[in-house]
Amino acid sequence: MDKLKQVLSGQDDGGDGGSSGILERANRATTLACGTRVKGFAICFILGAVCSILGACLLWIPGVGLIVFAVLYSAGNVCALGSTMFLIGPWKQLKSMCAKERFFATIIMLWKNKGLALLFCLLQFIAFTWYSLSYIPFIRDAIIKLFKLSM
Repeated sequence: MDKLKQVLSGQDDGGDGGSSGILERANRATTLACGTRVKGFAICFILGAVCSILGACLLWIPGVGLIVFAVLYSAGNVCALGSTMFLIGPWKQLKSMCAKERFFATIIMLWKNKGLALLFCLLQFIAFTWYSLSYIPFIRDAIIKLFKLSM
């Protein structure tokens, strides 16, 4: 924890002459236990999902529905996306967002009307779930095999 305080206050040079960025230094300084990382991921992911679902449910309120949707859905996405930083750290998260296996899940975020917005909300939630699972070793392969067995 002291190392994190030093990095965030700018007192730590990281032993590399100051050539690394703040995210990289913060990533090196944070040392969370595995259980703490999983709990942080679960809390942020669930909070993000609740905000997004609540926003989608409030989309049809006359007058302010679109504004409430935009705020809650955006906050939910930021929170849910931030949840994966607990699993691998912020710097590695930012580097891996556009990796080949995550590219399409990263770009599904366009909409124009309420029906289309709801469709893309669902697609984005599925894409984000698939994206998040890519950080857990072998889980996506297990899910694919599960669906193959059920068909």
